[in-house]
Amino acid sequence: RSAGIMASHEEFFQGIPAIKYEGAQSKNLLAYRYYNAEEVILGKPMKDWFRFAVCYWHTWRGMGSDPFGGPTRRWHFDDGTESVENAIRRLRAHFEFLQKLGVGFYCFHDRDIAPEGMDLAETNKLLDQVIDEAEKLQKATGIKLLWGTANLFSHPRYMNGASTNPDAHVFAYAAAQVKKAMEATHRLGGENYVFWGGREGYMSLLNTDMKAELGHFAKFLKMAAAYKKEIGFQGQLLIEPKPLEPTKHQYDFDAGNVIGFLRTYGLDKDYKLNLEANHCTLAGHSFEHELTLASDSNLLGSIDANTGDTLLGWDTDQFNTDVKSLTLAMLVVVKQQGLGSGGFNFDAKLRRESTEPEDLFYAHIGSIDAFARGLRNAARLTEDRALDSLVEERYKSYKDGIGARIESGEATFAELEKWVLQQGEPQQRSARQEKFEMILNNYTL
Repeated sequence: RSAGIMASHEEFFQGIPAIKYEGAQSKNLLAYRYYNAEEVILGKPMKDWFRFAVCYWHTWRGMGSDPFGGPTRRWHFDDGTESVENAIRRLRAHFEFLQKLGVGFYCFHDRDIAPEGMDLAETNKLLDQVIDEAEKLQKATGIKLLWGTANLFSHPRYMNGASTNPDAHVFAYAAAQVKKAMEATHRLGGENYVFWGGREGYMSLLNTDMKAELGHFAKFLKMAAAYKKEIGFQGQLLIEPKPLEPTKHQYDFDAGNVIGFLRTYGLDKDYKLNLEANHCTLAGHSFEHELTLASDSNLLGSIDANTGDTLLGWDTDQFNTDVKSLTLAMLVVVKQQGLGSGGFNFDAKLRRESTEPEDLFYAHIGSIDAFARGLRNAARLTEDRALDSLVEERYKSYKDGIGARIESGEATFAELEKWVLQQGEPQQRSARQEKFEMILNNYTL
């Protein structure tokens, strides 16, 4: 199929071959050393464990700007205009990149993939034109849409929020934009739809009615869930937590906050979480903490695969190559037997100083291999029950006797007091944290 695409369009990444698995001994930097897509790990191919996706925004629309300087790169196929012709050329380059990388999914915001017009009607027509081309490219390549979403944070109309905006007109505009983005996602066979509330928060409580804004946020999400059913969209709805940036306080602060919000407003049957590693650490948590919390609540739906810099206090969206951290993350994913319709989306960007097309390949290959190593390590830990057996040993007192009565909910305070008076002081037991850490190190390859 890729040959057909190349024959009908120019080749955008000339000189870069399709990336293949060559094994751990390979010295070829344009090859996978650990990610073997078809290799079966714990009963299913590696590609099905990960369902890797490339994000559209950082990859093609991020030109290296930061608060202190302008763009440092422009891809050779991008003429810098906001024309539909340029958007389609960029889309074709995107699909070639996915094919050469061997990645089967992608993600987009509506305003990344298509330009914005003079009004909503024109903008919707422009989006339709680009979606027409995306649909053709998906059919020609077999590449699928992992999820779509709407950009409700970049345009000045959203400076005070989208669904949490104090102006009902802006709320209505955001609803119309999500309606169209969800329709586009549905048309392309998207398997999920994501809400990231970058402006859904506040800069000052002095001018904010928090109770009203949270209520409006919930009403917006209920409308979205209702419209999903109305159009027959079968994808999973996802919320992506982040504690701050661009707002001082974001309402979907972290996994625990979002889980509580969903349960408070009766939305936990319609929504799951899309967790991003960099957002987890910005909230003061480890990646594996947030994954575990969401998974234990049966609400872990998908993952944004990136990381931050511990020396910097903002969302740096770097490609994750920390094998130990990814081993811990994959232990959670393995325990819940995968992400279902979700996947691992590389919501990551090149460093401002990286300016060549090859850098995109190195970045994705390196991170994909790191995740693959994490999966291999997690599989060995799981098969050997190297940590599980020790954790079970720590909690074995709840398997019978008074512990079993506590676990079942039958025990009372009076009963427990009587039992303690008979048994006396508890025996001190070592948690053996260092032993656990040593075992993890021994399995991290």
